[in-house]
Amino acid sequence: MAQSGYSNKVFPKYGEGTQPFTVLIEGNIGSGKTTFLNHFQKYKDICLITEPVDKWRNCAGINLLDLMYKEPHRWAHPFQNYVTLTMLQSHTLPTDKSVKLMERSIFSARYCFVENMHKNGTIAPGMYQILKEWYEFIDKSIHIQADLIVYLRTTPEVVYDRMMCRARSEESCVPLEYLQELHELHENWLIHKNFMSHVPVLVLDANLGLDAINTEYKKSEDSIFKASSLQPILVSPVKKQRLSS
Repeated sequence: MAQSGYSNKVFPKYGEGTQPFTVLIEGNIGSGKTTFLNHFQKYKDICLITEPVDKWRNCAGINLLDLMYKEPHRWAHPFQNYVTLTMLQSHTLPTDKSVKLMERSIFSARYCFVENMHKNGTIAPGMYQILKEWYEFIDKSIHIQADLIVYLRTTPEVVYDRMMCRARSEESCVPLEYLQELHELHENWLIHKNFMSHVPVLVLDANLGLDAINTEYKKSEDSIFKASSLQPILVSPVKKQRLSS
């Protein structure tokens, strides 16, 4: 007999059926994810969502991203909790567009960044368990649309040079070893398909410079439009579309 107050009925997840065809843009730090999104500004019926870095830099006036890099053993866990919240906000953001392109996702937060914090001892086992249980609850309760992953594949050395060139203050203390660790975790997830093997992955050579990489971006256009059945409509040249519209 079922326990009083409980039911065997299967309820739909929160947000199920509300999101359009969704493409997740994944890759290491400095792999060109924002540049990739900028390439799609010319299309009218695509919702572009950047990684919520501005929120991480200003949580009620506190730069959590900077604190996480400078004092990881103290701040990595609260920072990652906030990342989970802000990424969920992006995943569930309503849009009337036919396609959503997202810079990173809750999956890379889980399979790459949290896993790396656990492996290198930045977060204690108890903190890791809390995060694991949060992600398990989200997986069971909230629908996260994921129809295609575009992996901007790079070598750690290339993205390290790019990171040094763009000179974000928070990244000044990030060593090459950290990028190598993240690269390995991205490869395990997206090349060796250790997780989420049901979601197709389009791999692009993101080591290329800005001129040569346009060919790779064009390849992704064809794949996205074919998979989503979207008929691409260009934005009028006299209008400018906001990146996160």
